[in-house]
Amino acid sequence: MRIVDLTLPFGPGTPSPPSAGIDVKMESFHKGPGFWQASKVEMLLHTGSHVDFARHCVRNGETAADVALDRASGEALVIDLSHVGPDHGISPQDLELAAPPLREGDIALIRTDWSDQAWGDFPRYFLESPYCEPDAAQWLLDRGAKAVGFDCFSEVAARRPDFTSEEFIIHKIVLEPGAILMQHLTNLSALPQGVRVPFYCTWPKMAEAEGAPARFFALLDH
Repeated sequence: MRIVDLTLPFGPGTPSPPSAGIDVKMESFHKGPGFWQASKVEMLLHTGSHVDFARHCVRNGETAADVALDRASGEALVIDLSHVGPDHGISPQDLELAAPPLREGDIALIRTDWSDQAWGDFPRYFLESPYCEPDAAQWLLDRGAKAVGFDCFSEVAARRPDFTSEEFIIHKIVLEPGAILMQHLTNLSALPQGVRVPFYCTWPKMAEAEGAPARFFALLDH
């Protein structure tokens, strides 16, 4: 059994989406005479690879401490859109042509390879990323996806610091009915196409948190 890591690296200086404009800050403390280190971190919970819950766009919605791990883990299918270019709006037509048949309870992983190409090239990563059209997000939920993951910056409105909550439409479409949204995956090209694979998403069980840093991985039998 082989573990395939689908998580982006981040650390001090990694920026959040432009809508917030908060870089990761880390301060480390040391004691002697030997080596001992403890660090504190200041960051937006939606930096790098992360998972979103309903509280992100629904008042009194679920938080990281409320959601069971199996809501974001299970059998996953990769939808290969690696042919799309920068600033492409992913449409239902794109999904119709590329998606293997989905069934109730599947996890849909949208592969554009954008994070593989552009992560670390800021702000280009955010400003030129492929993104999801609202009717494409609805298409995935209508076909039974319990969780949706993107390897790009899926919400076009969040490129702007002045966006409104009503423009946060991809999050609303996915999260309001109870599905889970996973952001900024990477390395989806390492997974087989058209075949369900065991997929896992883990996060800190943090009360009142509308999102959380996540570790994404899949298991392959070779």
